[in-house]
Amino acid sequence: MAPAQTQPTRMIVGPHHLEGLLGSPASPKGLVIFAHGSGSGRFSPRNNHVARRLEHEGFATLLLDLLSSEEEADRRNVFDIELLASRLVEATEWARATPEIARLPIGFFGASTGGGAALVAAAMDPEHVSAVVSRGGRPDLAGNALSSVEAPTLLLVGSRDEHVLELNRWAMQNMRCTVELSIVPGASHLFEELGTLDEVVARATRWFGTYLNAGDRNPVELPFPNRRAAGRLLAGQLLKFKDAHPLILALPRGGVPVAYEVAERLNADLDLLLVRKLGAPHHPEFGIGAVIDGDNPQILINRDVVGQLAVPSGYIHNEAHRQFREIERRREQYLGGRKPIPVTGRTVIVVDDGIATGSTVRAALRAIRQKNPAKLILAVPVGAPDSLLSLNSECDEVVCLITPDPFHAVGAHYDDFTQTTDEEVKRLLDDRAIQLAEAE
Repeated sequence: MAPAQTQPTRMIVGPHHLEGLLGSPASPKGLVIFAHGSGSGRFSPRNNHVARRLEHEGFATLLLDLLSSEEEADRRNVFDIELLASRLVEATEWARATPEIARLPIGFFGASTGGGAALVAAAMDPEHVSAVVSRGGRPDLAGNALSSVEAPTLLLVGSRDEHVLELNRWAMQNMRCTVELSIVPGASHLFEELGTLDEVVARATRWFGTYLNAGDRNPVELPFPNRRAAGRLLAGQLLKFKDAHPLILALPRGGVPVAYEVAERLNADLDLLLVRKLGAPHHPEFGIGAVIDGDNPQILINRDVVGQLAVPSGYIHNEAHRQFREIERRREQYLGGRKPIPVTGRTVIVVDDGIATGSTVRAALRAIRQKNPAKLILAVPVGAPDSLLSLNSECDEVVCLITPDPFHAVGAHYDDFTQTTDEEVKRLLDDRAIQLAEAE
């Protein structure tokens, strides 16, 4: 059942006595402060629509006039991003000192120039700003502050707002935090078209629902909504590798949506790491080794098991040949025959959607290690503690968002764990290849 809504209450906010309207359902899970492109944020019909819907979803909202009527009369103030940002910081401090909302995690919702102000304010107060959403915003106006923003940021832009869309793309490339550019089909700058503002609400609600909790800088709550949401969270923990221009290797199929988000955020190459088990004679589910795709394909054999089973002469060669043919078929299917990206000398991040026993990824890591990467990292959203501990020796670093104990199946930690299709794998890989080609 949705929280009951209350009538917004007029507030005087901060030392500059800013006019505000505070709306709060019972037991709110976070506070969203609105930053409008002009001073009169309280009376923006679009922001009021968004605020009422966010309250319906359980968030408190603060619609705010960032400028006095006298200040707004000077149009230069509307574009004074530092001034607008300082007023948002004032509002944040006021909220943290107001008993009924003091403990709520805080997010910003910025529109137009308010989008740039929200990002500058988030950079100024990283400890207390947990998420930012920009609607048709001008994040480019945040300038050098973009690289200092830590709060996960959603940039919402209409598909018909072409100039602002390009400015948002530029800003995204200059940000190091978790960031997503979300294009609303058919929408112009003001989102006046039927249904487009409701789509803004739906996407903003999901974003705040994912990141606006308890002030944790990298909040992790189970279950993950889906693999791509988990990938966005994981990407935030891997930003330290961005300057190394890493190679992201995804374990298909489920690891591809996670790895796509990581590759996009780190502006990195994305390729597949295709691994096939070598099954025992007459017992194909019992592994005696593995074959691993790559620029220099590898065969790994468990010699102890092979000796115990008395595997016939020639069996391993024939089974490996059969599995390599299957790998080639899958690479052709997913990548159109594109050659594997060499890993020698690269920082390599191996990504999957989760780890239970770790047997497949162990073989993959050993094969990659033999190709002499500069650094080898294993990154997953969720994993069994014992399995991850045993994999520490196979790579330089293990990055995992959360390690539940007791650990159940990987899929138990996702709301949506629908099997990733071949079509989705191909689309994501093609999209990433196109993005990189356009950036050259």
